[in-house]
This record gives sequence, structure tokens and C-alpha cells, in this order.
Amino acid sequence: MQEEEDPKEYRWESGYEKTWETIQEDESGRLEPSVTEIIQRTKRRKLLDREASVRLGIMRHVYIILDYSQAMTEQDLKPTRQICTLKILEDFIKEFHDQNPISQLGIITTQNKVAKRNSDLSNNPQRHLDCIKKLQDVPCRGEPSLQNALEVALSSLRHLPPHTSREILIIYAALTTCDPGEIIATLQKVQEANIRVSVVGLAAELHVCKDITKNTGGSFSVSINDLHLKELVNEHLEPPPASNKMDHTLIKVGFPHQINADAKPALCMCHLDDLPPLNTRGYYCPQCTAKYCDLPAECRVCGLMLVTAPHLARSYRHLFPLRHFNEILAEESSAKECYGCQKQFTATAADKNVYVCRTCQQVFCFNCDIFLHETVHSCPGCASNPTISQYTNT
Repeated sequence: MQEEEDPKEYRWESGYEKTWETIQEDESGRLEPSVTEIIQRTKRRKLLDREASVRLGIMRHVYIILDYSQAMTEQDLKPTRQICTLKILEDFIKEFHDQNPISQLGIITTQNKVAKRNSDLSNNPQRHLDCIKKLQDVPCRGEPSLQNALEVALSSLRHLPPHTSREILIIYAALTTCDPGEIIATLQKVQEANIRVSVVGLAAELHVCKDITKNTGGSFSVSINDLHLKELVNEHLEPPPASNKMDHTLIKVGFPHQINADAKPALCMCHLDDLPPLNTRGYYCPQCTAKYCDLPAECRVCGLMLVTAPHLARSYRHLFPLRHFNEILAEESSAKECYGCQKQFTATAADKNVYVCRTCQQVFCFNCDIFLHETVHSCPGCASNPTISQYTNT
């Protein structure tokens, strides 16, 4: 019954489509303008899919569950699924902590019917990168267990404060799961803990994975190749819409200053397991004076979130993203060049449409439109105008 209610059809169930008719030749017999227009339309559609008025959960706690079963040794992704996935995750971890500086990440692997927490929740990217390097030497064996992996993640996420976003990202390669009990019971506990579960499949669609994502509000997708896999994983860089069950609350945050001298030598709280030598360099918690070598961090002594002003500024853009530019035909605009890159508009397919900021009315080309919304997250026309800049900041 659930499959009948799903309006989305599979490719083999949809009608016959003449996809080649979308590519047409121009007056000189070239296909490049048509292909360029299709690529631009696809990127623009992804940009417009992001709703600017939706409340997001910017304080995220995400566990990555990585399938480390025998299925990861397949070579449909070169050189193997294991090596390809780890390389993609390495880039994902760096970008995740850059875009979500006050969020935390953890890594769980499942093989031989058991699950293991390889990296605890932390906002220290180096710790996760070291874990990824160690996993390159771990052989993939046996069968995975979705239930055990969810239970391990649940044991940590269920105790988090209600104002945080709890998420699980599963990268799954096997076509089976070997569980010790009924996975429906675990799924019920995941739903009660308000945890969002998303799955990226490397082989095929599984009913149990699709059912988990549907009941928890996550997303399910299957990769076609390595580039598509990277694209699917990177979709989880942006914070998801906040759940209705998420509480509104004020969060106490500390802004420690870096001290290089005039302090007593002390151990770094984020490297207690390694027992580093005593030194005076580091950031000291303003509440309990515990020392940390890097920020952001959550104080192990008093639980205070330690950040710097740039960290909050990078998270601020998720709350107030740059509004979409209006798309108009180039012939309807009087501008002769892009305000961002100063490129002269030509009569080619790439400059068929231009994009106008709704606030300052400056005109931009397609590449600047994508770059400003995905990387810069601010309009240079608004930022260079003191009147508009003062108005938007108040």
C-alpha cells in the first residue's frame, strides 16, 4: 500500500521519452549551446529548490554509518567501493566542518554482523580524518547489520539536548542486513528520539532502507558512479529543515581568547588520551579555565560551547541565506556587463539570461549567480552600498 501511495515512478515505469530531442543544433550546426543551456537549467533548479524561508537546524549532530561488509570490495567504483567512498568522505568531512562549524560529526562502521563506533561525536575534523586514514587499512568482511548500527548511533544521539538536530547518514553497499532482532522496534525508537536518517546506496534500492528514510523524514538515493556518489553525499552539507519537535532555546556560548604566555602550563583537554607535553599555548574556557588547543569545542568540564566570532558568522548564513536573484532575458536588461566579474554580456547561449538582485538591482551572469549563492553567500552590490548594508544588518 505504501508503494501505491508514492507518486514518484521508477524510470522503467514512466512513459516513453524522447530525451534526445532536448538537444538541438543551432544555426551553425553546433550542439554546445543546447548542452550549456541544459547544464545551466539543472544548476539553477537545484539552487531554487533550497527554500530560504524554512527554519534550519544549524547545531547538528551527525553520525555517518559506513557499510564495511564484503560488498565494499566490489570494483564498480574505482579502484574499489571502499577506497572511493573513503576519499569522498575525506573531502566531505573538511567541507562539513567548514560550513557547519558549530556542528559535530561521528563515524560508525558495520561488518561481520556487528557495529563499531570508530569516532565519537566531535567538532574536531582532524580526529575524523585520522579515523578515515585508519579505515583504509581495515579489510571489509562479512555482512552488515543495520539494526546494530542504528542502536550504536541511537545510544549517543538520544541523550542530546532537544534544541539540536540529530541526523544519521548511512552509506550502504550490501543488498542484505543481518540483524539480531526486529529492526522495526529499533526504527520506532529512532522515530521517538526525533532522529533523521538518510541513506545513500551504492548498489540498488532496498525496501528496508527506503522505509527507514520515509518514516524518519530523511532522503534515499542510489548512486550511479563516483561523481554521482560525491554529489549525493555533499547534499548533506546543508542543514536540513528543523523538526517541529525541536525546541526553541537560548544557548550559552563562550568566546575564549588565545593565550601564549602568562599562564600556568596545563594539559590540553582535547588530547588527554594522547598525553601531550605541558605548555601554555591554547584557548582557555572562560567559565572553568580548561585549556583547548583548537576551536570550536565543547568543554569537557563544564559543557560550555567554545567558539569564535567567525564560527558563528559562518553559521549565520544558514539562518538568513542570500535571496534568489530574479532571472530575466539579457535583452530586457540595460546592463552590458556583469557586476561581479565585469564580463561583457554576449549574444551566446551562456548569456541568454541574466540575474538581478532583488535588493540592489545589480545584474550578474550565471556563473556569478551560482558562485554568490553557493560560496560567498552575500551580494557584492548590497555589501558595497552603505545604505543597503546598514539596512540588512539591522
